[in-house]
Amino acid sequence: MAVRGGLLKLAVTGAPVRGGDFPRRLLLSLRLHRHRPRQARDHRARAGRPDPVHDRRLRLQVGKGPAAISGALAAGGRAYEITARAGPLPPGAAGLGAPAKAGGGGLAAAGGAGLLLAAGFAFLGGVVLNLMPCVFPILSMKAVALASHRQDGARPRAQALAFLAGVLATFLALAAALIAAKAAGGSVGWGFQLQSPAVVAVLSLLMLLIGLNLSGVFEAGLSLQRAGAAGGGEGGLVGSALTGALAVVVAAPCTAPFMASAIAYALTQPSELSALAVFAALGLGFAGPFVLLCFIPALLRLIPRPGPWMDVLKKVLAFPMYGAAAWLLWVLTLQAGSAALAALLAAAVALALAAWLYGAAQRSQLGGARPLALYGLSAAAAVLAIGATAAGLSAPAPAAAEPSAGSAVLASEPYSEARVAELTAAGRPVLVDFTAAWCITCQVNERVALSSAAVAKAFAQANAVYLRADWTRRDPQIARALAAHGRAGVPLYLVYGKGGGEPQVLPQILTEGTVISAIQKAAG
Repeated sequence: MAVRGGLLKLAVTGAPVRGGDFPRRLLLSLRLHRHRPRQARDHRARAGRPDPVHDRRLRLQVGKGPAAISGALAAGGRAYEITARAGPLPPGAAGLGAPAKAGGGGLAAAGGAGLLLAAGFAFLGGVVLNLMPCVFPILSMKAVALASHRQDGARPRAQALAFLAGVLATFLALAAALIAAKAAGGSVGWGFQLQSPAVVAVLSLLMLLIGLNLSGVFEAGLSLQRAGAAGGGEGGLVGSALTGALAVVVAAPCTAPFMASAIAYALTQPSELSALAVFAALGLGFAGPFVLLCFIPALLRLIPRPGPWMDVLKKVLAFPMYGAAAWLLWVLTLQAGSAALAALLAAAVALALAAWLYGAAQRSQLGGARPLALYGLSAAAAVLAIGATAAGLSAPAPAAAEPSAGSAVLASEPYSEARVAELTAAGRPVLVDFTAAWCITCQVNERVALSSAAVAKAFAQANAVYLRADWTRRDPQIARALAAHGRAGVPLYLVYGKGGGEPQVLPQILTEGTVISAIQKAAG
């Protein structure tokens, strides 16, 4: 056992004294509560109500981390004889509760080949991520910028390498943040940054600003999405790297096939280098198609020659950015309430004014004037936007996030482990939908596969229940449930049979037929 980040990590390596089959190495985390100086120090675990099967947190009151713990530990209906001493945790013990049973667990079971397999899955997932709606507009704008340099072989290649560097640096930074949060006892996963209202608000305003730039309201030669067109010099390379970073940030709402198991494997490895290697492979797959486009002249020649079409396409691509800004506003409403929404709308108006004043100043400067007043007014409007955003985020958040819309036809209930156990004990099949408002893949699946009358009829005939585990805001219970099934993010779909037991894991991309077939099978 060891104390890390305010948690006492207790690795249980033996079999339970009674009850079911359990993994060889189970990592339990016990929260440390410091005594006041005048109180006696006591290392004994206080008896209390048993925690759910995936929430194996016991509370100890300690003055310092105990040198040893012995006794009986009951968790999830199983009992263990514990004799633990301070020291390094054994390899393979990770997470809160049982190690992954699927996905990442399968990769872990591959032994030494697990890392190579996870890196391969991550690379494939990165390639597929390019086709997701989150990043397609960003990459399209970058391709349009390269069209003006299609005859210059050296410049696109240099910008492609800078783009690759930006992608890799951002993926590795996300990996480091995830690893640090896990080490501190946090429950995080892919897309965790979008669980923060502040991040969602900033991204919404950034999407608005990019859209205004594309619409011609103002010009920014080194803007995040057009910097690659500024030339092959230092400015163009820095802009290309920033474009890669932006593409990674906006890719967070999407989870491509192959990604889930690879990321889950990375976040359960005792070696930080293994986790970083998997995320690096994800970045290589994500940037790979664009780099190939720039390094293979035959592919680069497929981009049409520069012409008026570029300006038209640029303005068309502004509208996906406006749509992304509006969608993030909706996510913010679910996370932080209507007060934050009103403040961000005010910030958006102020930011649009700042962009228009900046563009007017640019045009005036091209005519030979020195529009210092316009630049000053633009800066003042930008400061007003920042103030409005900060005011909205400082408003008291609602006690719980409002649930996202879900299926328009299929009635749902909030997820809890107790509810799953209750329904399966009553002989009813259960579909658990791990979702989030900021997860585009989740929203598409809900509209395509979970909102039809045929699916609702299949649920009614099977007497099945639809439970939604909404991860729009941080929820440790949902994070632990995801980790228990080898996932580090949403979506995840589990179908429990009417007799209970291990659930069936559905594909990340759902179809109506997949859901109906799984429910009929669960009904037996």
